[in-house]
Amino acid sequence: MYLAGFGNHHATEAIPGALPMEQNSPQKCPLGLYAEQLSGSAFTRPRHSNLRSWLYRALPSLVHQDYTPYTLTTINAPFAPLQAPNPLRWRPLESKQTAHEFIDGLHHIAGNRFLNAYTYQYNQSMTTRYFSNNDGELLFVPYEGTLCICSELGRLEVSPGMIAVIPRGIVFKIELQKNEHQAAGYLCENASTPLTLPQLGLIGANGLASPRHFIYPKAAFEVSEGEVHLICKYQHQLWIAKSNHSPLNVVAWHGNYAPYCYDLSLFNTINTVSFDHPDPSIFTVLTSESDTPGVANLDFVIFPSRWMVAEHTFRPPYFHRNVMSEFMGLVIGAYDAKEEGFAVGGVSVHNCMTGHGPDANTYNKASNKVLKPQHYKNTLAFMFESRETWQITETALNHKSREHEYSACWQDLTRGFY
Repeated sequence: MYLAGFGNHHATEAIPGALPMEQNSPQKCPLGLYAEQLSGSAFTRPRHSNLRSWLYRALPSLVHQDYTPYTLTTINAPFAPLQAPNPLRWRPLESKQTAHEFIDGLHHIAGNRFLNAYTYQYNQSMTTRYFSNNDGELLFVPYEGTLCICSELGRLEVSPGMIAVIPRGIVFKIELQKNEHQAAGYLCENASTPLTLPQLGLIGANGLASPRHFIYPKAAFEVSEGEVHLICKYQHQLWIAKSNHSPLNVVAWHGNYAPYCYDLSLFNTINTVSFDHPDPSIFTVLTSESDTPGVANLDFVIFPSRWMVAEHTFRPPYFHRNVMSEFMGLVIGAYDAKEEGFAVGGVSVHNCMTGHGPDANTYNKASNKVLKPQHYKNTLAFMFESRETWQITETALNHKSREHEYSACWQDLTRGFY
């Protein structure tokens, strides 16, 4: 059903013979198709970072009416002008009772120069609307329901515990799985360098996420007529255009620029077998590298089920202040640094140098418990970690789901030094 291998050069055709085998742009393509190159990097990028795919489609992507402005405030909310260096947290959003598609169910929480972070909810499939993001790639982290992505290059089905990435500019629609009433999750827009696997260095060749576990869609296409709407995010604004056919008309493609997904349960977790809690960087699944080695525009970090065996060590995350800024969510179960309050679908933000760590109850229990090997099971938290401060939108800052007393969880910590 899928093609395997992160960054591999894949080749796939929905109809045998649709893919030209000897060249990219023949004088006449097979089956009366049009050849179109989709470039995710500059033509002159080095081979290992050059991203492009050749698409063979019923009509070129430019066959539609001109785009005009489209107003939807949930996807592009203004940032609050002044923000104190306080820790922030939100409860999960309540389910909407009205029918709404993916685009209408986006809730813009935070952003910065490179990134935007959202939660999403939808209870209806997109049927006549299609979406593309020319500003950046999209990283999906579902926590409820199956995320069904129908893209120009094929279909992906992504359940909680998995992630999906749709590269910049690729057109797609989101469907609701049959027999499901709602789907929800987190979404990060990355407008900097495309996500890639982190360098392994001293870890060696076989740790963290394996390239072979990343899977890509096989070619699939729609042939439909009738009015549809193309919605595009471009230069931080939304635009809409009419078309008389589905844009998902790619019959064959080859290249290394395509949507992909990954099962997070296949992540080979690295952890200490002696003492001290290691830094969360060892849990990095994907990274957007900057021009400064070791400093990411975006790190996607997970805290999955794992064994904890550290001796004479405080095992939960230590109290810390960090030059990186953290946007955290919860997909499955509970997070080991928060005994209560942080629920699946919730969000916390701890920005640059803002102190944070385990709440008072977690600290008191963990600092006094008998240290036996312990299996953290049925848990999955994650972070979108950025070199840039997360600016909070006015909508999120004033939303009823915000926990204004979040900092109270640390106020019962007592002084033990006299």
